[in-house]
Amino acid sequence: QVQLLESGGGSVQAGGSLRLSCVASEYISVSDCMGWFRQSPGQEREGIASIYTGGGNTFYADSVKGRFTISQDKDKNTLYLQMDNLKPEDTGTYYCALGKQVYCGNFRLFGYWGQGTQVAVSS
Repeated sequence: QVQLLESGGGSVQAGGSLRLSCVASEYISVSDCMGWFRQSPGQEREGIASIYTGGGNTFYADSVKGRFTISQDKDKNTLYLQMDNLKPEDTGTYYCALGKQVYCGNFRLFGYWGQGTQVAVSS
């Protein structure tokens, strides 16, 4: 079973930036989706960004649109999330996820998860 390992979390002041990375333990098919999810304190996990690994369309939650950018380096089996203009409400645990042969725009279809990395944004 594929393993996903996130890194890059940390503490930052509001308005700052962070870049998260996720390395997959094996090759991800071009028909699959990779994505980022977030679980803020006291809230359910939500999908915030996704991308078709074959290239092309990306999807973003309204809460991060225009501030976060998802990208990938297929040669390195690595997924990224560039987070700019961070806000205190972005605080939470960020998870990398994989959806095998699913529609990337439906965050409920992802079935493989990393362990998460913590992001804390102070005001």
